[in-house]
Amino acid sequence: MTRQTGNDSPQATVQAAEIVREYGPFPGADKVNGVTHDGRHVWAATGARLVAFDPASGEPARTLDHACDAGTAFDGTYLYQIAESRIDKIDPATGEVVASIPAPGHGYDSGLTWAEGSLWVGQYRDRKIHQIDPATGAVKRTIESNRFVTGVTWVDGELWHATWEGDESELRRIHPQSGAVLERLEMPHGVGISGLESDGADLFYCGGGNSGKVRAVRRPASTRKAGTAAN
Repeated sequence: MTRQTGNDSPQATVQAAEIVREYGPFPGADKVNGVTHDGRHVWAATGARLVAFDPASGEPARTLDHACDAGTAFDGTYLYQIAESRIDKIDPATGEVVASIPAPGHGYDSGLTWAEGSLWVGQYRDRKIHQIDPATGAVKRTIESNRFVTGVTWVDGELWHATWEGDESELRRIHPQSGAVLERLEMPHGVGISGLESDGADLFYCGGGNSGKVRAVRRPASTRKAGTAAN
């Protein structure tokens, strides 16, 4: 069942998020700050370590010791990780930091994703999403949201972000230019989203904050398109 609300754009629909699987908590980790997907594994930022796990079995595959305070991204070769007021570019094979840039929120950043040659960074309380240059950190443009922004992801040219305020959390598809809300997937009451990444197909992986879990949420069939994902 879908519905429209007066705070959304006229075509916006609202429906319950379909959680298809839960992963974790993982050994030695009691929170998830960010998530990304490298085409094979899901990576969870757990505070002091990045944990890669197999989404089919749910079993951890490897870990990297690295400060991971918020969002995580993957560009096809490197991981990017928000750590305090910077974004580190990490070689996933070795765990080596090969470069760092300033984070646009100066320590108040949240989600992170890669798309179209850029990093996209959420700013939680400022309710913004920044497109930044991955080499310099320079802000290319900013999209305004009307809710707190946690995770951010792109898939098939669509921009989605997560929001978490109090005990309410949801996934939102927004217009990539205007920021108008086009679709909302509401999580169950009390289930928060701290990070977000698409698998490039029909699932979103959602960090669960202090629950220590990652949840797979089905992407609505109405938004799936032929072709490859943008991120």
